Order: sequence, then structure tokens, then C-alpha cells
Amino acid sequence: MPTKKKPQVTATPERRRELLGTAAEVFAEQGYNATTVRKIADHAGMLAGSLYYHFDSKESMLEEILRTFLDELWDGYDTVLDAELGPRETLEALVTESFREIDRHRAAVAIYQKESRHLAVQERFAFLAESQRKFEKTWLSTLERGVAAEVFRDDLDIRLTYRFVRDTVWVAASWYRPDGHHSPEEIARQYLSMVLDGIAVRTSSTGDT
Repeated sequence: MPTKKKPQVTATPERRRELLGTAAEVFAEQGYNATTVRKIADHAGMLAGSLYYHFDSKESMLEEILRTFLDELWDGYDTVLDAELGPRETLEALVTESFREIDRHRAAVAIYQKESRHLAVQERFAFLAESQRKFEKTWLSTLERGVAAEVFRDDLDIRLTYRFVRDTVWVAASWYRPDGHHSPEEIARQYLSMVLDGIAVRTSSTGDT
């Protein structure tokens, strides 16, 4: 007798986002290698076999989680870059957009930070390395423009500054919660104030007239 095929179940977009959101939280908390389809299904309140009706593997879920995050990130970044703002305004807008993405995709950001280095060597996840190269080029060129325009100090180590700003912003995914007291825009404003203006009290000196 021919083997009966499992019926195909198409999840609604809302249910699919819900399942991917659950998977992202489990991946972020337990790590990709330690996460099984069964664990994701348990957190989603369903049987593992039922989850396979929607996704063929945990790799498929992870790929969709990371692609969705990066696609939205680059939609926002490209909007900033297309606006052709000055270098300081571009930096401010990129930082603000980054915090908005942390707000929307906190778990995906945490996964990206923990897993991207070893995932990127796999053909399926080669888009991670491509995005990282594009990301680095965007931030370095913004800082270089600022130095050239005498908006940023000319003694800056551009690459070191890039790494500092990058890490300062994205590490927020480890503590940020969407239901916190501050909006992404407010956190960005505070970060930018510290990065661009420092934290020391400014003193003014007056000379004899």
C-alpha cells in the first residue's frame, strides 16, 4: 500500500510569527546547538510532530528569524543612507534605528551575537557574513566622512571607534526589555549623548578682560 502523506497545514501569518517568536526566545536562551524542535514545541504548547507541519527543521526556523531581522534592519539603514544626511546626523539615525531593531527583534539580535560567527561558515547562512561586511562598511564610511568634514575629531582611530560604538549599541540586547521604562528612541538619545558628548561635566573658563 502506498504511504500516506502528512496533510499540509499552512499557518496564518500571525501564528507563524508567534511560532518563530517562541523559537527565537528558546534559541537565544539555550543556544542553537542545545535547542531541539521538541524544546521549541514544548514552549509553543504543541507536539513536536505538529511543529514539523509548519517548518521542516530548526535550521529553517533559525534562518527565517535571522533573515527577517536583517531584512528589517537594512530597510531602516537604507532609508537613513538614502536621506543623504550629514555624518553626525547619519550616525545618530543609524544608532536610533539600531535600538528600534533591538526593540523589535531582541531575541534575534541575541542569537546573531552568539551564533553568527560559526553559522556564517555554512552555505545556508552565508548571508550573515555578507551582511556583516556591509554593516562594517556603512559605519566606517560614516565615521570617515565625519572626520573629513571636521565633524568628528581627526585623531580618532576609525576602526576602534566603530567597534566601540557597535558593541556599545548591540550589547543592549542582553538587558533591553520591550516593556521597560524607556523607549528605543530615548535610549538612543542617551547613548548618543554619552558617545558624542561624553559623561564629564563641561567646565568653562573665563579669562581676564
